[in-house]
Amino acid sequence: MSKKNNKSVAYFCMEYGLHEDMRIYSGGLGILAGDILKASKDLDKDLIGIGLLWRQGYTKQLIDDDGRPYDCYPTNDYIYDYLEDTGVEVTVKVREEDVKVKVWKLEKYDNNPLYLLDTNLDENGSNSWITGQLYGWFEEERLAQEIVLGIGGVKALRKLDLDIDIYHFNEGHAALAGTELIQEKMAMGMTFEQAWKKTRKEVAFTTHTPIKEGNEEHGLKIMEYMGANNGLTLDQMVQIGGAPFNMTVAGLKLANVANGVAQLHGDTARRMWEDVDNRAPIKAITNGVHRPTWVDQRITKNKDNPEELWDSHQEIKGELIDYIADNTGTQLDEDKLLIGFARRAAPYKRSDFIFRKPEIIGEYLENGDIQIVFSGKAHPLDDTGKDIVQNLIKMTEKYPDSVVFLEDYNIEIGRMLTRGVDLWLNNPRRPLEASGTSGMKAAMNGILNLSILDGWWPEACRHGINGWQFGNGYQGDGQDKHDLKHLYKVLLEEVLPTYYENKDKWTKMMQNSIEDTYDRFSAKEMVRKYYKKLY
Repeated sequence: MSKKNNKSVAYFCMEYGLHEDMRIYSGGLGILAGDILKASKDLDKDLIGIGLLWRQGYTKQLIDDDGRPYDCYPTNDYIYDYLEDTGVEVTVKVREEDVKVKVWKLEKYDNNPLYLLDTNLDENGSNSWITGQLYGWFEEERLAQEIVLGIGGVKALRKLDLDIDIYHFNEGHAALAGTELIQEKMAMGMTFEQAWKKTRKEVAFTTHTPIKEGNEEHGLKIMEYMGANNGLTLDQMVQIGGAPFNMTVAGLKLANVANGVAQLHGDTARRMWEDVDNRAPIKAITNGVHRPTWVDQRITKNKDNPEELWDSHQEIKGELIDYIADNTGTQLDEDKLLIGFARRAAPYKRSDFIFRKPEIIGEYLENGDIQIVFSGKAHPLDDTGKDIVQNLIKMTEKYPDSVVFLEDYNIEIGRMLTRGVDLWLNNPRRPLEASGTSGMKAAMNGILNLSILDGWWPEACRHGINGWQFGNGYQGDGQDKHDLKHLYKVLLEEVLPTYYENKDKWTKMMQNSIEDTYDRFSAKEMVRKYYKKLY
């Protein structure tokens, strides 16, 4: 393969979801990064990952006796057993103190190499906990982590003697890598403007968050205090990221090209950032999922035979029902419709939406014609998100035979649900779902989607043929009322009659779902587009 078609890429991301045993991820961002490392290996692409070795990882979120989520942080020192010691250490400055960073290598899960940066060293004192908790603590700690990821990541690449053509920043967390790339060039005699211009030719950027308030920014004083300026002047930092310093703006102005993660999200991102001068053009490359990780081989084997496909699905559904019984004590009915909903518990995702009118939905839950399995975590500092989870727990108590909640949402639970339920429900407020790869995983397993036309679903949906949409893409005043009306209408008038009265149509829709998504929304296809459009 020529160098032109296989440029060497260093992919920077705050989290990586490769396997449930490696608790260095929180959710979709990390799962995407893990799938990219796996797909790039499958394609023999020269792409490596740069991330942080989280000693405690993201929250382990359990449910207390009152139905309230609480967070605990076990120390995951066992993960060192999975790693190869590169023998490399680098040093970064945090609050004018030297912090040593050890570099480990992970290549355990049929993935391209992932280099993990670790401050868990005795000589670092209190700074040893910089790589302690993913998205934990407060602003100073977050900036210290981003210094290690971005600045430390570039230093690690140099000391590992890895020749890199493209630096891909997945979200703004990695933006400080750009300051190190600029500093390297300035040390060779370039002006700031020359170094910035040359750096841009080497950087690609992916933006995810479709609301401006969700894009991280920091005051200039705390940036300077923490050492995030990395030797650049205040004026130079403002030119890159604005005042206050916005990490997404910095990513867009440090890159030659950027992308959103679905076609609709590309449109949203271009509107969001249209006032940013001199930003990279934002293309749209829809996310994809790593099929060997997420698609059950029994489904792949039998997808062309409706009867065998249904039997395989029922077998996998039975395994999920046993898993639910083992974890919750609730025994669901294999012959009744089982809906899956697993998301981060953020208000815009409307996790408890289906319960808004119990006078409509209640009878179906009471007689068991509709069963629902939920999972999801709230951010440890998000009380509103925890209220949502607590309300879901109340619904499991109100409908104990048909509604269940699996605590501590993780890769294992995600894999079980996207293989074993009958219907995948997705109801965010449009257009706030950037992509939504869980729906792709479900679709490839023959699980039918029932979703708002948001994220990836507008690109795939053929209503009544490979799944269903509801809401018709409506945005504006009264969106909740509008969407709820249409959710109940489609669910009760189309989904239920098909499931209970027309199994031939249901299995045909399962086949269509697989056929329409299997190649088009694979991580392989996504990585190919990265190499064509970004690199």
